[in-house]
Amino acid sequence: MQTSADRQDRHQYPAHWEADVVLRDGGTARIRPITVDDADRLVSFYEQVSDESKYYRFFAPYPRLSAKDVHRFTHHDFVDRVGLAATIGGEFIATVRYDRIGADGLPASAPADEAEVAFLVQDAHQGRGVASALLEHIAAVARERGIRRFAAEVLPANNKMIKVFTDAGYTQKRSFEDGVVRLEFDLEPTDRSLAVQRAREQRAEARSVRRLLAPGSVAVVGVGRAPGGVGRSVLGNIRDAGYPGRLHAVNKAFPEDFKEVDGVPAHRSVRDIGGPVDLAVVAVPAEHVPAVVAECGEHGVQGLVVLSAGYAESGPEGRERQRALVRAARAYGMRIIGPNAFGIINTAPDVRLNASLAPEPPRPGRIGLFAQSGAIGIALLSRLHRRGGGVTGTTGVSTFVSAGNRADVSGNDVLQYWYDDPETDVVLMYLESIGNPRKFTRLARRTAAAKPLVVVQGTGTAPPGHAVRATRLPYATVSALLRQAGVIRVDTITELVDAGLLLARQPLPAGPRVAILGNSESLGVLTYDRCLAEGLRPARPVDLTTGASAEDFHRALTRALADDTNDAVVVTAIPAIGEASPEEAELAEALRSAAATVPGKPVLVVHVELGGLAEALSAAASTAPAAVAKTPGTDDGPRTPAPPEPLGRRDAWSGREDASSRWEGGSLGRRDAWSGRQDASPGVGNGSSAAGGAPPGREDPRRPVERPPAAVAAAPPEGAHLIPAYPAAERAVRALAEAVRYGQWRREAADPGKVPEYDDIDEKGAARLIGELLARGEGLTIPDAQTCELLGRYGIPVRRALPAPTPNTAAEAARALGYPVALKATAPHLRHRADLGGVRLDLADEEQLLRAYAELTELFGPPEELRPVVQAMAPRGVDTVVRAVIDPAAGAVLSFGLAGAASQLLGDMAHRLIPVTDREATSLVRAIRTAPLLFGWRGSTPVDTPALEELLLRVSRLVDDHPEVVAVTLEPVVVAPHGVSVLGATVRLAPPPARDDLGPRTLPAY
Repeated sequence: MQTSADRQDRHQYPAHWEADVVLRDGGTARIRPITVDDADRLVSFYEQVSDESKYYRFFAPYPRLSAKDVHRFTHHDFVDRVGLAATIGGEFIATVRYDRIGADGLPASAPADEAEVAFLVQDAHQGRGVASALLEHIAAVARERGIRRFAAEVLPANNKMIKVFTDAGYTQKRSFEDGVVRLEFDLEPTDRSLAVQRAREQRAEARSVRRLLAPGSVAVVGVGRAPGGVGRSVLGNIRDAGYPGRLHAVNKAFPEDFKEVDGVPAHRSVRDIGGPVDLAVVAVPAEHVPAVVAECGEHGVQGLVVLSAGYAESGPEGRERQRALVRAARAYGMRIIGPNAFGIINTAPDVRLNASLAPEPPRPGRIGLFAQSGAIGIALLSRLHRRGGGVTGTTGVSTFVSAGNRADVSGNDVLQYWYDDPETDVVLMYLESIGNPRKFTRLARRTAAAKPLVVVQGTGTAPPGHAVRATRLPYATVSALLRQAGVIRVDTITELVDAGLLLARQPLPAGPRVAILGNSESLGVLTYDRCLAEGLRPARPVDLTTGASAEDFHRALTRALADDTNDAVVVTAIPAIGEASPEEAELAEALRSAAATVPGKPVLVVHVELGGLAEALSAAASTAPAAVAKTPGTDDGPRTPAPPEPLGRRDAWSGREDASSRWEGGSLGRRDAWSGRQDASPGVGNGSSAAGGAPPGREDPRRPVERPPAAVAAAPPEGAHLIPAYPAAERAVRALAEAVRYGQWRREAADPGKVPEYDDIDEKGAARLIGELLARGEGLTIPDAQTCELLGRYGIPVRRALPAPTPNTAAEAARALGYPVALKATAPHLRHRADLGGVRLDLADEEQLLRAYAELTELFGPPEELRPVVQAMAPRGVDTVVRAVIDPAAGAVLSFGLAGAASQLLGDMAHRLIPVTDREATSLVRAIRTAPLLFGWRGSTPVDTPALEELLLRVSRLVDDHPEVVAVTLEPVVVAPHGVSVLGATVRLAPPPARDDLGPRTLPAY
């Protein structure tokens, strides 16, 4: 009989070990500790395991578990004996356990740091990556409990389990004895184990999204009998798009004898569907969704798209309803897009799925589009659909996902899918919030190295319904870190389409040198000025005059592309004058054929009042005249050398609002198809921003919009690029500038540099000091003496500052340090504020020191308020500030700027994620707008930037090696012509924050 002592755990139930994981095939499972209440589940699970698997587990025939076995495998102390189970639908599909052992192999307790580990996976779920996921989680649990090494004994024939251990990436030792393979491996994560874990994460999450975007069968739940309504609209969109799979309509209100809706088989319940269902689109009121989820789970549905509203966007009650929705779906191994979603689209010819509220699907193409907002999604799809004013032809959309409240599937998951999707060349994302910036940055860096990633990021305020991790970093800092990761950050959805169009249709420019040619001198000059403003290096525009023919354009463009001093060409065109003026279709073909001669350089067109040219650039057939085929001429007129790159560069993340950045004219079309409706399915959402308009600082997609760019689509030859056309010079140049910056990032990312090693760093000594200091409290700003000692162990000397509570102690300190000295007030309101008069420099003797002391106390109050210190003078130079902080959402960030007004008032700081490489340190110093002051601006003496870069690298190493160092501030850091001097430093310590990117794979908790 079980006693209360039997049930008593040495530790409380570790709820933080519970986690949802994505398996290799894209399904989900829940991992949790095994408890005494799991006896029946364990017995049922074991009965479904084959005799062969039981033999591999126990090395002998073992048909059933005894009562003693069940007790042993369900009673754990969560320290020396731990068992975890993977469950689906509440039932076990796999188990893993460890037992701590001593050097003799017998059960032991701490400080023994080795444990035996063993797995058992139900045969029906073998090959799904369940054991690999369990190994990651049991290893994390063991490390938490002080276990550093696992040992496992496996029969030689059990190749699957041997592979689980050997493929994990841990440091291993393997031996063979008494007919058993013994594996021992350290549990400390290695570069290889993290790489293996992240590769598995990418494959699993990509497959989970693929199952949603390419289902073999679809059921739409909530289809009304009468035309109209959300469910009926989605059903019609799926059918009209030519979806080739099995399609079903479901509504519990259908009469018993109701057989079909618009030719689609009708059912009263998902359970009534005869065959499998891969995807269910849910369009019923929120209160009926739980029953639908249960039906889908019991039927084996793989994923859900929930269009229904009434969840976290509606308040606390809806937030709890959303949590329950996610928990219920994951219990059955299903993933969710939504709730409050707009839908999904896949234009692949073998899928043709339009499970969305978009009345017309976009044309097939190579752009992946993600929008959290349904309102923004419908606006983008509308622009991308219009033949004469959108991304048309072969640069349409490959896939579209509107995540709504993104309770489960998020932009991170879709990025995992697009990373190796062969049908997607460019990724466009509208993000109102970033739930996990650390992971998004990691995935974005990897994706951007393979294909362009363009992002419009919300203003930093999460909309209702979005679960967002708290971050202490300013919005501009997060944006800068995204750019560091290769993300092309734009400010408006107009710029999103402009940049995406160029990147989808043209090669990346090799540099910033731009040729400008056209038939309007004034438009050419305007383009030239915009190039300078964007940090490009334009050549003087070539004016072909308003009478230029198509052949003139052809010759000029061919010559500009052949010129090695040009990296890109912008063609400007206005309505021509005279009998020789080209037809617009003729001009389009002339430009296309010229661009085809040098396909490695991008070409853009700026057209004014040439709507016909835009149409011709989107034409489906060539109408090229014979004249274009002539041999190009030899000259178009003089060119002037490109002026040097201007000093003032456009701030990479600055917001702007001007007439050209808005969409004007035209309309969005059938808004009633997705909002403002009264139908049989109330409570169905249309995206998180549809009801309240666009978020602050963003365009409202319901307002009239400007025609987006067109493109050359005149039946180009194999390998030719389509030429994007823009109605304004600033839009074309801005898109080109983004492409130039991204191309530069791609080239630098190929050789990111290295994190240097320094022989004088005392990592172990620093760890001991940190441990001793943390033993005094949970979090503290450490005293000056210990700050200097800790920084000194990383080769960062801080100039001594001796306290001077009286004039006599000030004089004694000066004599100890040696004249000349500085006298500083360190009171919080005067610290680092030389402009307030709280600092006296270059005091050459005791007389000057005492006079300065008297002046300070007379001006600002008694010494106990001023907290004066005496410090030896540093060599003259440029005052800078270096900061590092561990943000709970973004991770460890290193920041640099000039001290004083530049950083405090103007926010001129640059940022990099830690650990920083040598190349990143070099770019960090040069990334601030005031960087010229370090390099001899206006005749000043250049300072020692290599020494500054080394200081940045040492601070990065300190924070990366010791996550307990949660904040470092060095201010001021005087960078002289030779060397740097750290005059002030503060360090804050705290227990290290959780690093979920280093732990086992998990889905966000609900």
